[in-house]
Amino acid sequence: MPVNCAAIVETLLEAELFGIEDRTATGVRGRRGKFEYAHEGTLFLDEIADLSSGAQAKLLRAIQELSVERVGTTGARRVDVRIIAATNQNLADLVARGAFRLDLFYRVQGVEIIVPPLRERPDDVLELTEHFLERHSTLRRLRLSLAASEALVAHAWPGNVRELERVIERAVALAESDELRLEDLPSSVVDLYRGNLMSSFALGHTMRAWGSRYARLVLNRCGYNKRRACRELGISYHTLRDYLRVLPEHQYGFTSDVDRVRARQAALAAACPPQAEAASREPHVAP
Repeated sequence: MPVNCAAIVETLLEAELFGIEDRTATGVRGRRGKFEYAHEGTLFLDEIADLSSGAQAKLLRAIQELSVERVGTTGARRVDVRIIAATNQNLADLVARGAFRLDLFYRVQGVEIIVPPLRERPDDVLELTEHFLERHSTLRRLRLSLAASEALVAHAWPGNVRELERVIERAVALAESDELRLEDLPSSVVDLYRGNLMSSFALGHTMRAWGSRYARLVLNRCGYNKRRACRELGISYHTLRDYLRVLPEHQYGFTSDVDRVRARQAALAAACPPQAEAASREPHVAP
């Protein structure tokens, strides 16, 4: 039995959780509360951290005593309920600040399951998207385009699963074809995706340009001997050729064929220095 604690008005909390007796007030009909509905079952308290201090005290008593009193009566009703609580806040921090009762914290702590935010679970985004497409595509079955799927995975999702469902519900309503495209998504998702795409492209181009400049420096040091440069760089000939195509040639220090020839001659001279000449070319005759 689910209960959204954040959506219940405090004045109606007792009636919602514990029930209300018949004819407690004019026009009021008696009904069971959530605890009685969940008898011998499970009561799911969502957003438990949003309960007021007074509501926390009443909830604590019901959990401790395993009994509830309907509004308008003094008789207790036994209940056998398993409690599952959920919140998007840190209860330990709330306890330290005095915003959440320590005794209630220990009562509901039990087995703690921490679910990471959706931005840390990119593999779940597409599975949840398919689920929401099935839920909201009642008239037609929509497919997800590649660009749209990449944008959904790249989004940070500050609103977690609820935000994802609203985005998919909106996109289904706006889709004009059987494919959910990038244009069908809200600008908050699309703009971030396109910005990341441009940043990745710029970074990749910068890294390739840096690699090309370094390859040119090594090539210059090797006298423009490409095979030797490939050995020093540890790359294949085709990779070197791709590096050399990235930026215009004048940006690497080679402006003409003369520069290449001079670089080759300088490298050969450094590799093979001329032998020292004899002090005298005339034969020396011993006396």
